[in-house]
Amino acid sequence: MLVAEKRNIKSLFEPESVAVIGASRRTEAVGYAILHNLLKGNYKGTVYPVNPNADTLEGLKCHPSVSSIPGNIEMAVIIVPSTGVPQMLRECGEKGVQAAIVITAGFKEIGGEGVKLEKEVADIAKKYGIAVLGPNCLGICNTDSKSSMDASFSKIAPLPGNIAFISQSGALCASILDYACGENIGFSKFISMGNKVDITELDMLRYLKDDPQTKVILMYLEDIVNGQEFIELARETTRKKPIIALKSGRTAQGAKAASSHTGSIMGSDSVYDAIFTQSGVIRVDSMLEMFNLAIAFAYEPLPKGNRVAIVTNAGGPGIMATDACIRAGLAMSEFKPETREELKKVLPPTANFSNPVDVIGDARSDRYQKALDIVAKDPSVDSVLILLTPQSMTEIVETANVITPFDEKTDLPTLACFMGHVNVGAGTKILQEHEVPSYLFPEQAAQALGAMYRYTQWLQRPSVEVKQLSADKKAALEILQGAEKKGQKALLIHEAMDVFKAYGIPLLPYALTRSASEASSKAAAMGFPVVLKVVSHEVIHKVDVGGVRLNIQTEADVTKAYEEMTAAISKTGAKIEGVLVQKMAAKGREVILGMTRDARFGPVLMFGLGGIYVEALKDVSFRLAPVREIDAREMIASIRTYPLLKGLRGEKPADQAAIAECLMRLSQLSLEQPLIKEIDINPLLVGPEGQGAWALDARIIL
Repeated sequence: MLVAEKRNIKSLFEPESVAVIGASRRTEAVGYAILHNLLKGNYKGTVYPVNPNADTLEGLKCHPSVSSIPGNIEMAVIIVPSTGVPQMLRECGEKGVQAAIVITAGFKEIGGEGVKLEKEVADIAKKYGIAVLGPNCLGICNTDSKSSMDASFSKIAPLPGNIAFISQSGALCASILDYACGENIGFSKFISMGNKVDITELDMLRYLKDDPQTKVILMYLEDIVNGQEFIELARETTRKKPIIALKSGRTAQGAKAASSHTGSIMGSDSVYDAIFTQSGVIRVDSMLEMFNLAIAFAYEPLPKGNRVAIVTNAGGPGIMATDACIRAGLAMSEFKPETREELKKVLPPTANFSNPVDVIGDARSDRYQKALDIVAKDPSVDSVLILLTPQSMTEIVETANVITPFDEKTDLPTLACFMGHVNVGAGTKILQEHEVPSYLFPEQAAQALGAMYRYTQWLQRPSVEVKQLSADKKAALEILQGAEKKGQKALLIHEAMDVFKAYGIPLLPYALTRSASEASSKAAAMGFPVVLKVVSHEVIHKVDVGGVRLNIQTEADVTKAYEEMTAAISKTGAKIEGVLVQKMAAKGREVILGMTRDARFGPVLMFGLGGIYVEALKDVSFRLAPVREIDAREMIASIRTYPLLKGLRGEKPADQAAIAECLMRLSQLSLEQPLIKEIDINPLLVGPEGQGAWALDARIIL
């Protein structure tokens, strides 16, 4: 059976029948909660309780085993002790069950025997082709009226909505359901993945990508099982609907905690940043931020641009909102003169008729309504942010009742911020009930609008393929295999240069020499000035031991520098393999290109300013290979010091096209030559725009 056929995710969400294995009459038991939630939630299919010690449960006939159930069972929920799970799953396999949710904990998250048990569960799932969710999970919910299935042990059932939530933490799911119910936020699907023995976030994304009930996908992740596949699948998904992700374990301490929690093997956080960036996933830092963004995406249309109009009854919050919008990458709408003239007709003389529009503290609901209607007609407005502070004359409920029909009739994304809690509560509740995104403070609303605009930009991003560049793979492989046979852990600089040459990474003329006379003749042939670099397996940082001589102008100077340098280094005991003679480069900007092969996700590329900047500033960007040209361009533009490459104070911009091509060639080299573990090109010297770039130094670790 093919994997794609085996993963019958539909049977998890839309089964015609469910067996609850481990159903219980004890109200404190998980087996009771699962059965009770299925029945209370008006599940449309047939429910079979399984418990050998009961005749009936919740008014249903109870079966002693799965095999004793008459007819077909599409999905099973297993709530038995961990040691009994493998046998229950085997019985499900023999019965022809298509999917199963293993609620039980006590698997790889506890280590030792738990790891063995989980592997056994995985093997059984594979043998019988059962799509298994869990173990160690809360379950799943589907609010689609066709199914109405709550196969979880949560105390609170999700409200219906168009947000799907996927979580690797079951306990977090319970808290989120409680929070969402209080905020009147509904879900289309609610999924606790647990240890991901079989079903992973990839399977869930495949299902949710085409789920008509889901408009936004939220993900809480502690790891990703396959970075490359995630990027491709998430990229497809985000072309249809946004994905908002919270990845825990950003710090070393957090990563350690995550590993003990679910047995996850954590990757570098910078790798996850790269994965999310390349796939269009919106990464957030907190659950509050996740849901602030989620309600905006779920309830409102996307903005056509980044221009915001603010309508407020208080000047200070209007300024705060303006600052927050600019920080979020937005711009303030510049009203046409006729818009300002219309505002002057309906607002008092003390009002502000430009953006932000201040309707003044004594504004009642009718003033808000008139201002909103006028502002929304201005062609410079892409979105509207409405602020309200509870002053003594403010009509809070009435203003909310003005905003809700305005939101329904306009095609502009409309966000509200009723600042406060007690006094504005009734108005906020009206906004929530009518699905108008409402926030406590302007910064939250601006952050949501900024994310919506960035997502709009992602949708407008051209779809391009990975370029296959010309390369001599065979020549590079021969060099690498030759070094491997000699037991080398790293290539010598000339060998690394030869590999780069095979992959078209631009180089200045160079030659390995083994005598002063050979060095001087090679230098004369390539033209002065030249650079000499010691070649030795035992010298990693050449500059530190005097192993680099720059700007040598004559053959005599080459001879002298060669003899002095080799003599000095020989005294350190280092074995010298020769001296590299290299054409001296003209002036340019120094950048660094690198690659590290991540054990889980493969080659991860790095880009930043070279030389001392990379160590001092750590201003670098990362992407997973393969990189498209647009990815390479974004890598370059995303570092903080990018303005130095664009050119400051009359400097010509650096040749970014040349850098991008080098990144693409490095990407291809990394993918096609798996013998390479790490690569450093530091520096890559970049000339002015149109004049190219050259790798001046190279390090390749096998």
